[in-house]
Amino acid sequence: MFTIQKLFDIQYPIIQGGMANVSDYNLAAAVSKAGGLGVIASGGYSVDEIRDGIHKIREMTNKPFAVNLQLGHPKIDEIIDMVIEEKVEYVIAGGGNPQPYFQRWLDGGLKVIPVVGNTKMAKKVESLGAIACIFEGAEAGGHIAALNTMAVLPGIVDAVSIPVIAAGGITSGRQMLAAEVLGASGVQMGTRFLAAHETNVHEKFKEAVLAAEDKDVVVTGYTGHPVRVLKNEMTDEYLKLEKAGGNTNIDRLMELGTGASRRASQEGDVERGSVMVGQGVGLVTKRESVQEIILTTMSEYETAKTKI
Repeated sequence: MFTIQKLFDIQYPIIQGGMANVSDYNLAAAVSKAGGLGVIASGGYSVDEIRDGIHKIREMTNKPFAVNLQLGHPKIDEIIDMVIEEKVEYVIAGGGNPQPYFQRWLDGGLKVIPVVGNTKMAKKVESLGAIACIFEGAEAGGHIAALNTMAVLPGIVDAVSIPVIAAGGITSGRQMLAAEVLGASGVQMGTRFLAAHETNVHEKFKEAVLAAEDKDVVVTGYTGHPVRVLKNEMTDEYLKLEKAGGNTNIDRLMELGTGASRRASQEGDVERGSVMVGQGVGLVTKRESVQEIILTTMSEYETAKTKI
């Protein structure tokens, strides 16, 4: 048994990524009901929308779930107050420095699982009181750090005593087994759930994900805030502007990036919006329910073990 199955009282060692503008209560509830740990995102949602999602997921299932705290959210302080008030048990914190918030989280009764990008960060959050951490490598979709999942994971596992959950490009049971061999206590998957029936994104967004191959993934914002997305008209223009001198084109770059995630996921503009996907997107090839995705992943994992 992976450590996180006991830690979160879940059947399978799978955490669903808290993807901005994607991971609402419906997806999170489906993952939790299917035996994983569903996660409600805060990125792209208002305080009231997140609160409503917490209420709705509790109506849909009594299984464990978490709320993702996107630390760059303009209303992050209000969100923290709200999740404490709502007595959410687990929070996953990413997108910023968690240290200033930690004591407030612990005093509020939250069990904290920060997303980390390197060994130093993992050691720090352990010392602050994290119950586990998620190491997300650069193979992930959306905003990414510099280090790669499989190369760095073993060192992080060796450096801390809390469970380390592997994330970044993991979309199959074979990769789950690889993460386990390297010491991971479970995995987080985001891209794998993008085309799920229960994922409330625009149909054109799902079509783009299903049609994508590994060669279709690109990183924008390499001059400051890198983001892994599918190539499209927007990324072509963005990268040309960056190469021509990002600092001199900053206003246009900001214009292109502002609201780009929502344009793609909710409005269906997959050419001028950001279709955020990880490098494993080529393995997402058909529409399935969340339960089918989780059971398929576990079947792949068990089959891979027999081949070692």
